[in-house]
Amino acid sequence: MISRSNSSALESKVGELSLKNPVMLASGTAGHSAEFSSFLNLSELGAIVVKSLSPYPWKGNPAPRVHQTPSGMINSVGLQGPGLEKWAENEMPALIESGAAIIVSIWGRTIHDYTEAADFCRELPNEVIAIEVNVSCPNVEERGAIFSHSADMTKAVMEATNTISRPKWAKLSPNTSDLVEIARAAVSGGADALTLVNTLLGMAIDIDKGKPVLGAGGGGLSGPAIRPVAVRSVFDVRSALPDIPIVGVGGISSHKHALEFLMAGANAVQIGTANFADPRVSKKIIKGLHQWCKRNSVEDIASIVGKSQTSNNLDK
Repeated sequence: MISRSNSSALESKVGELSLKNPVMLASGTAGHSAEFSSFLNLSELGAIVVKSLSPYPWKGNPAPRVHQTPSGMINSVGLQGPGLEKWAENEMPALIESGAAIIVSIWGRTIHDYTEAADFCRELPNEVIAIEVNVSCPNVEERGAIFSHSADMTKAVMEATNTISRPKWAKLSPNTSDLVEIARAAVSGGADALTLVNTLLGMAIDIDKGKPVLGAGGGGLSGPAIRPVAVRSVFDVRSALPDIPIVGVGGISSHKHALEFLMAGANAVQIGTANFADPRVSKKIIKGLHQWCKRNSVEDIASIVGKSQTSNNLDK
């Protein structure tokens, strides 16, 4: 029944953007350059999303920055990075040489920051295939309120980045009472696709010291604990916005997890926290997807996207 090669069965599209497979490395877990090239052939991935970059260097949050939890980790790295200009000068060349499909993640503390970042991205080379806009950042002009917790601010951020000519994805936070409303606002502001979801707000307390474990107090919970939340987020947004491409992320560490996201409605997935436990996990996930497609006579993995959206499939 399989008329296409096993490799081509995994070819995927996020909107108009073609990927050789639906598996990407998520922003924040694979560095700013080709650090993972000692573990993986980066050209075999769907793409690699670089750690979020702002228009200026940023030192991040005070230590400790990471705390392990029973089902994941809480991080408060604080978006440390060299800034877009230094990244393009010093770190992008190695990524290009690796043959990776590159997605640049940008962030800002003000609307103007996002505009500056977008303007810089206009000059990036063709190896950068898309821009992911990290909207889950504090707005210093609104007393630190998170941009993606407000539909109006989410729309404003996306509109501020409309000078970007290549595909533009909005990465959204699950820490909101109505994610569908925020997703609609992102699309209204110009998002070509949605990345769902960023980390959940979390905190751990040192009971001997009577204070938070992390240097900045709270942080973002990621890993297996958030996967059901992320799957539900993808399902709900796909149901409400059936024509908008979605990239699923949150607690994926096996091909079965990836399939769960695809069937919930994601067009592709990103692997995050699992990279810390096994830097080769994305390669294993791609292999697992190949084998699953062959075993189940699936010629085109896109055919299973959103499969769980119908009541008949939910009953099976």
